[in-house]
Amino acid sequence: MSEDIRIHSWPCSYYQESSKQWIPGNLSLTPLSIQFRAGETGELLLHSRLSGISQIKKECSHFIFSSITVLERSTKHWFSSLHPNRNVVFNILEHFWREQLLPGQGSGKGRELTGMLEGSQKRLEDTAKVLHSQGEQFDRIMTGLHKIEGDMDVADRLLTELESPSWWPFSTKLWKTPPESKPRETPPTPDPKSREGILLRIPVIVTHGTDSNAKPGKLAVLSSGLEIRDGNSQLLQRFGSRDVDDIRVHTPYEISVRQRFLGKADNSFRLLAARMPEVIPILEVQFSQKIQFLEDALGFAGARRCPQVDSGTSVGQAASAFPGAVVNPRIPTGSGEGMDKEQEQRQKVSQEEAKELRKILQKLKGLALETEAELERQDEALESIGSSVDRATLTIERQNRRMRRLT
Repeated sequence: MSEDIRIHSWPCSYYQESSKQWIPGNLSLTPLSIQFRAGETGELLLHSRLSGISQIKKECSHFIFSSITVLERSTKHWFSSLHPNRNVVFNILEHFWREQLLPGQGSGKGRELTGMLEGSQKRLEDTAKVLHSQGEQFDRIMTGLHKIEGDMDVADRLLTELESPSWWPFSTKLWKTPPESKPRETPPTPDPKSREGILLRIPVIVTHGTDSNAKPGKLAVLSSGLEIRDGNSQLLQRFGSRDVDDIRVHTPYEISVRQRFLGKADNSFRLLAARMPEVIPILEVQFSQKIQFLEDALGFAGARRCPQVDSGTSVGQAASAFPGAVVNPRIPTGSGEGMDKEQEQRQKVSQEEAKELRKILQKLKGLALETEAELERQDEALESIGSSVDRATLTIERQNRRMRRLT
């Protein structure tokens, strides 16, 4: 259950309004809520859903102690004496709270799947744009090669006239000088310009090395590695695929990336994000031999690799297989009188979401077909470009030899 996953826990003190006193304990964050348990008794004193929180702020209690306040409806909860410090706790809480608010109203299981498909559609659209731009470049290359071939034909005709001038009464062989025995120089290989494809970019909370300060940032998964930036989009670290020595999945929401060095400290980053479950499957493909699931993340890996979802599973049931899927707390489980209207409303929402899912899937299918056709066209263009380049290279070499004989 996603509600049972503890993303983070911090020692702190909670101000209990009923007793008018500060109670030491632990503040915990799960994908859907924040909880506070008393340190001595372990009693659950607070359980607030992230979707019900309207504000998270940094404040000072009695103008002395730095605190974090969480406003839930008309109730304000105070937390102080936060470890390791207030900024770290605030950054993580605010990150997950804002990510929880992004889906908006009606963010149920079907909504979760719709958001995932919309993200896939956006990435496929971006890929189609890149392919279209690449196809236009191929077309320009083909036009340039055709012009080069035309220029080579003109040069060949002029060389023929120089080799056999109209006033020379003898055979053309007498006019030609023996070829020079200089070694043929191989043209330098041009450096290919790498086109960095961004597979996915998400907001994260970044911790670098042994630094205890967790700060907002961004993680970009590239086709050639990983890129980590700070909150101002300044580059912190760029890992190539070979630079990454291991990736550890601590929880479905937290990973660490490490690059080892001999004779000096390792370069490591710890990344925490509400959308990390979207990134981990991509990392598994790119770094299959380097990724390791730790104890708290083994269940997540097994659930994704062996999903027990049959053909009769509803959209809502399928979404619940993903950690972090949001369950509507207003709809109670069970059966009985008075549930018919709620069940009808839930079924109505599911039908609307299913229509939206079908619409997105149709767009994805169309984009996939267009992408496939464009890729086939570009494959043919690449073969034609390769043949044209080979012909142009041979022609240039032949004409160079002929020109050397004329000098």
